[in-house]
Amino acid sequence: MKPTKIIGIGSNYRRHIEEMGRPVPVVPKVFLKPPSAIIHTGDAIEIPPGTVRVDHEAELGVVIGRRMSRVTAGDALSFVEGYTAVNDVTARDFQRADGVFSRAKGFDTFCPVGPRVVADLDPFNLRIRCFVDGQLRQDGRTSDMIFDVPTILSFVSHIMTLEPGDLVATGTPMGVGPLEPGQTVVVEVEGVGRLENPVIARSDRGGK
Repeated sequence: MKPTKIIGIGSNYRRHIEEMGRPVPVVPKVFLKPPSAIIHTGDAIEIPPGTVRVDHEAELGVVIGRRMSRVTAGDALSFVEGYTAVNDVTARDFQRADGVFSRAKGFDTFCPVGPRVVADLDPFNLRIRCFVDGQLRQDGRTSDMIFDVPTILSFVSHIMTLEPGDLVATGTPMGVGPLEPGQTVVVEVEGVGRLENPVIARSDRGGK
């Protein structure tokens, strides 16, 4: 997968909003992650120096199949190539300190994607789970989204043109939590499979 861009949607599950203490958005909260953040199942998530809290965020990913600009919600799903699992890894302390998402979510290895892209899925009611060292951390369904997949795609397409291969990460259910070097994190999306990544300290992090 070589997207021109990765679009993230923040605060899109009600119970996650409650745990983070944020207001319910009236329109989708859109941010970008760099394509250089992408890794695949089996690759290591690297914890960089300086941060004291890096969280997992299990998400449904939508892969765009054809060029999409100013599309209605009713037509949006016809532009989708398929669905995948995404871990929107986030340095939570950097996010809070900066007030914006670019540094917190933009590090290399902070966007595990996979293990495959599946075309024939119903995005409206898929189960999403996250396990760390076998312990269940997140367990939600896309039916709990504030903004469903067609609404998100239409909204984004009225801001920027989506190109084939672009990835839209649609938000995370409640239960986000910290990752530490030596752990293994698994994101499961119903119908897609298991996205599994070891967590290590980046080589310049040292003992911190």
